[in-house]
Amino acid sequence: MAREKKKETTEFRGQLRRIGLSLCGVALIGGIAVYCLHRYAIHDPQFLLSHERRDWLTLDGLHYGSRAKVLRVFAQDVGRSVFSVPLDERRRRLLAIDWVDDAAVSRVWPDRLVVRIRERQPVAFVDVQSSVMLIDTQGMLLEPPPQAQFSFPVLSGIRDDDSQARRMEAVRALLTVEDELGPRMKDVSEVNAADPSNIRILAQLEGRVAELILGDDNRAQRYENFLNHYAEIRKRSPEVRVFDLRLDDRITAKE
Repeated sequence: MAREKKKETTEFRGQLRRIGLSLCGVALIGGIAVYCLHRYAIHDPQFLLSHERRDWLTLDGLHYGSRAKVLRVFAQDVGRSVFSVPLDERRRRLLAIDWVDDAAVSRVWPDRLVVRIRERQPVAFVDVQSSVMLIDTQGMLLEPPPQAQFSFPVLSGIRDDDSQARRMEAVRALLTVEDELGPRMKDVSEVNAADPSNIRILAQLEGRVAELILGDDNRAQRYENFLNHYAEIRKRSPEVRVFDLRLDDRITAKE
């Protein structure tokens, strides 16, 4: 009886060894296959990115951003296999470009890359860093694209050293004023949000520029009241350009 059990144990162990060797063989063959496939994907000429193909890099969604900046992100990939491109790293570098709000990079067999970009949406002009730039809803500064035309108001009250959070606060104030004034914004050329709780605007009225102090509430009503009385105000104070509208029952001319 003991001999039979010993024999069964020996046979069982032998089976385990054979299974183990078989699994090792399968793993070795699989590893070799993966290695060969990797070398094939990395070194075979059919997968190489080349300037000779006009569509080696396809850009979708890029309208105002710099194409040159995007191409620089992928410059080192030319002549390499499409499978060796680190997609996450390339996306990270794309997101660092000013006009890029979001981006996706994908491989297209056998030798192409497709980049899909969602651009930022500017809402105003700003005068910072000794130049005129655009600004979006997140307070990001954007270089104006050449030959592009925008009909945005100027957002003033932003300093060169302001943080993005401070710029975003000023943008929110601008968007609130635009929402409150509605169609009347067509005559507003500048919104000063240096103090978001005390908004000032520049309005183009009958060929003249008037600076209006609107405060932090009832701005639409105050502006409408000023427009209704503007003809009379202009007769009484033809040289005055600044008016304080923060008191709802009166309009104060600032000498």
